Amino acid sequence: MKNLIAELLVKLAEKEEESKELVAQVEALEIVVTAMLRKMHQEDQRSIAAGIDSAMHNAAEHASEDDAILLRNYIDKLLNHPRS
Repeated sequence: MKNLIAELLVKLAEKEEESKELVAQVEALEIVVTAMLRKMHQEDQRSIAAGIDSAMHNAAEHASEDDAILLRNYIDKLLNHPRS
């Protein structure tokens, strides 16, 4: 029984580490995308936003409503309320 608990704790620690790495990757991508968007002309930013909106309509057809809303909120935050 102790071995089973020890194995579960090790697996939990590994999953937590993977989660931290994934969060760091997402935050790094957010910083890079924000920096790139700030360097673009306003018209190019609008064009990218329009392309994303189009892609979102297609993606929403294949995702649950909750997932689509979550994704839309993150995209909105990134495009309209980026990190300072």
